[in-house]
Amino acid sequence: MDFTAAKFLAAGIACLGMGLAAIGVGNIFGQFLSGALRNPSAADGQFGRAFIGAALAEGLGIFAFVVALILLFVV
Repeated sequence: MDFTAAKFLAAGIACLGMGLAAIGVGNIFGQFLSGALRNPSAADGQFGRAFIGAALAEGLGIFAFVVALILLFVV
């Protein structure tokens, strides 16, 4: 049997994770800026944590991309 359509559909659904990761990174830095504007003295301590959160969110987006590629070319 040929599962080409199902493979493309599954890869497209897996790519949703990349868009959601982008939304997550925007949310992380938006909340960081909101907190930094309210309390500028605490912004330096939270800057590293914002980058760690963004890196973790981007890692999940890259993982979703890898899953989509595996679905397209390996399965």
